Amino acid sequence: MFFHVVLERNMQLHPRHFGRHLRDNLVSKLMKDVEGTCSGRHGFVVAITGIEDIGKGLMRDGTGTVTFPVKYQCVVCRPFKGEILEAVVTLVNKMGFFAEAGPVQIFVSNRLIPDDMEFQSGDALNYTTSDGSVKIQKESEVRLKIIGIRVDATEIFCIGTIKDDFLGVINDPTGA
Repeated sequence: MFFHVVLERNMQLHPRHFGRHLRDNLVSKLMKDVEGTCSGRHGFVVAITGIEDIGKGLMRDGTGTVTFPVKYQCVVCRPFKGEILEAVVTLVNKMGFFAEAGPVQIFVSNRLIPDDMEFQSGDALNYTTSDGSVKIQKESEVRLKIIGIRVDATEIFCIGTIKDDFLGVINDPTGA
């Protein structure tokens, strides 16, 4: 799920940022532009851990800005089909529930929830077993398996299941 990779990016910098702090300005702009973004190929960029190389700048005609090739190390989050994750439930409805594992959002359909769990509407939407011993509601921690992924240029969508051995609620916030 989490990987340490080396990526490259061309960064444009306006001449007003040149001077003694050129490198610092370039690094801070890189962090602002890249951290928290998602690329379909590598996944979500969680954090930049280091700068490997800043190449020679190339001035763009007419604008005065300079483009610097920057090679940097970063931690990325990329889920895979078949991966088991622990996630926190963020939304429950009659169609299923959404959960988050770091920057990844996973949808678990009601067809991928065990058959003995029923949707309960009311003040707190949840899925509960017939004997009431297990409850999935907002802020519950669940262990799930990713069974499907769709990757776009800027987003990753996941479908999960808890209808397998050793999957389901890990921690219920109400203690029920």
